[in-house]
Amino acid sequence: MSGRLGFQAEIENLNVELIKMGALIEEAIENVIISFKNQDYELAKQIIKKDRAIDEMEKSIESHCLMLILRQQPVAKDLRIVSTALKMVTDMERIGDHASDIASIIIKMDAKHIFDIVEHIPEMASIAKKMVKGAINSFVKGDTELTKQIKDMDDKLDSLFKKVKKEVIEILKNPNECSDMCIDFLMIAKYFERIGDHAENICEWVEFNETGEYKNSRIL
Repeated sequence: MSGRLGFQAEIENLNVELIKMGALIEEAIENVIISFKNQDYELAKQIIKKDRAIDEMEKSIESHCLMLILRQQPVAKDLRIVSTALKMVTDMERIGDHASDIASIIIKMDAKHIFDIVEHIPEMASIAKKMVKGAINSFVKGDTELTKQIKDMDDKLDSLFKKVKKEVIEILKNPNECSDMCIDFLMIAKYFERIGDHAENICEWVEFNETGEYKNSRIL
């Protein structure tokens, strides 16, 4: 196999690894929403345990990228592909961490129907899930129009986070059995907001991969 064909095969393998990692983080978010809604503590524990697999995939993909840079010394479009992968895995790993963080909070919360106590957290969870799925799909398809749609959704997520903060303030004004969980609600909402930020970051790197521009500046 020629050097060029060998490099293309390695790039294809790299893309497969990224897609597999993307499937793992999508699963983590899906499961954390189910766990939160159903107060499924066993599922929450599984999310935390599976986060190790996401961490290991990040290390494996980083090693693969560095090997390609050292052995192939890629330039132009090829270098963009490898650079995008290196950047994406960092955000993908953080998304897995945040899903695990939410699962940890769920395990210690002890109240009925916690999913519905703060009205806007479920909506935040739904949008964060859509953003991550869309970000991964934009990478698979090389779809920069989709990345723009995903990034627009982040404004909605930020707006909902502000509403959650107001809801928590109202709970604290009228203390009840849920008051002690207000910090937990805020943390869960913040983690969903951060998941959206990382999905937006992935979209930025997909655009870089396709155009050579990062945040409207040509860098490669």
